[in-house]
Amino acid sequence: MAKGYLTPVEITRYTIEAGIKKTQRPFKEVLPMAVLAGMYIAMGALAASTVSHGIANQGLAKLAAGAIFPIGLMFIIINGGDLFTGNCLISVALLDRKVSLRDFATNLAIVFLGNFIGAVAIAWMQAFGGMFNMSSGLFGSYTVATAVAKTNIGFGQAFALGILCNIFVCAGVWMTYGATDVAGKLLAAFFSIMAFVISGSEHIVANMYYIPAGIFAKSNSLFVEAAGVDLAQLGNLTWRGFMINNAIPVTLGNVIGGAIIGAMYYGIYRRQI
Repeated sequence: MAKGYLTPVEITRYTIEAGIKKTQRPFKEVLPMAVLAGMYIAMGALAASTVSHGIANQGLAKLAAGAIFPIGLMFIIINGGDLFTGNCLISVALLDRKVSLRDFATNLAIVFLGNFIGAVAIAWMQAFGGMFNMSSGLFGSYTVATAVAKTNIGFGQAFALGILCNIFVCAGVWMTYGATDVAGKLLAAFFSIMAFVISGSEHIVANMYYIPAGIFAKSNSLFVEAAGVDLAQLGNLTWRGFMINNAIPVTLGNVIGGAIIGAMYYGIYRRQI
């Protein structure tokens, strides 16, 4: 009877082949696939925020969010899509000299752009649709508070949390590569992403939803007042604050976190590939 999974060395080989294919596709295919992935992650984040915004206990709120957020990666794994954090595993093909550094960087840049477009589009639709008014505006204040917290993390802390995040995420993506059936892929995606969300680490594509959503919600003074955030910290909740205080360190950390997973397995199995 055929086994329903790949061995670690087979996953390493598969990851190299997947990395080659990902970098050989044209821009007109990569960008829309990245937009879809950005939308999917934002949809998971939106649903996770919806289910957790009224839960006072922080542990229970994280657990509830963690149980819902993984739907985003499930959409990507089954429907298809290019996710910046997952594509950091192209680094394995780079280490094997099957992909150039230029091709690796180009792919990540295109995917980053597409993910941003998709995630911000979902945040805008949420704002335009009046969803922040849910629970008498509690959802809006929760969104502002979440975004303020993310734009006031120190550079080093955000960088470290970015590394930690993509160790979780890429270890999970690695498991989905190892599963050869839909159920196995979904289980691998669910538990790994649930653990990442509960951990409180920083995922750049998720933040492409959370922070723009907070910027949109910030336009309502009632949400800001109910959020009870420090005005000095609120000043960092801008597009510039997002990029400088969160996007740059978290993105760098995510790249390194993904590269750690890829490099470790490549180093272990390169002679067996």
